[in-house]
Amino acid sequence: MTVQGAVTGAIGPGLCVLVGVTHTDDETAAAKLADKVWRLRVFPDADGVMNLPLADAGGQALVVSQFTLYGDTTRGRRPSWGEAARPEQAEPLVDAFCAALRELGATVATGVFRADMQVELVNDGPVTLMVEV
Repeated sequence: MTVQGAVTGAIGPGLCVLVGVTHTDDETAAAKLADKVWRLRVFPDADGVMNLPLADAGGQALVVSQFTLYGDTTRGRRPSWGEAARPEQAEPLVDAFCAALRELGATVATGVFRADMQVELVNDGPVTLMVEV
């Protein structure tokens, strides 16, 4: 991930976690989400079955704050960001999510909150999941 041409976060095999925060989220939700991401069985085992959690598959996560996940497109052609938490609420919760992942044993790389980031990833499979608590 780069910001203004400088690499701000990079990982090897692991998860790219796009984190959106809404008004009802709190530190408890951030910790629960980190635990769920850490233990989610999405990596292949020796038989090629999605059976291993991040905890057993190298433990690397690239965390990207992503308020646009809460973009509402049900009306008109311009997304509404009304369900996305304000930056003052969201940034500490994204930080809390990252801290909780680190406490579990993950190697966590991040971008820069509120920056224009260029994120590169290889979506193996591809597998993309929405994880909520």
